[in-house]
Amino acid sequence: MQKITPFLWFDGKAEEAAKFYTSIFSNSKITSVTPGPNGAAMSVTFQLEGQDFYALNGGPHFTFSPAISFFVDCATQPEVDALWEKLSAGGEKQRCGWLKDKFGVSWQVIPTALGRLLHDKDAAKSRAVMQAMMKMDKIDIAGLEQAHAHA
Repeated sequence: MQKITPFLWFDGKAEEAAKFYTSIFSNSKITSVTPGPNGAAMSVTFQLEGQDFYALNGGPHFTFSPAISFFVDCATQPEVDALWEKLSAGGEKQRCGWLKDKFGVSWQVIPTALGRLLHDKDAAKSRAVMQAMMKMDKIDIAGLEQAHAHA
């Protein structure tokens, strides 16, 4: 078991969420389901891209906040596009690569190219990329590269 594992609190939807997430990411699986007193899962452990997660049906006492999000590093635009659509289904698409899934969990679907372009030694190019990104919902690599090239 890894030293630090994200622990997610759900109101009766832990197993549904685990199935949803493992259907989206490759190298993912549900590793255990612990039944609760009413027959529904009390807890679920699962892996996304080899990262362990723990989901608990803890009740309505707590909800998710964008103060905590999962940052997904994407190598290509098709990967950004696919994850953006799948994770936001039934949820809410937001600015700058952020979205909230149908369970209220916040995700950042970010292409690797964004970090490279934002950290350009030319401050004008970096600023142009930041300004382009601030106008985007889903991050568009071509749009970032265009802003970078024309700065």
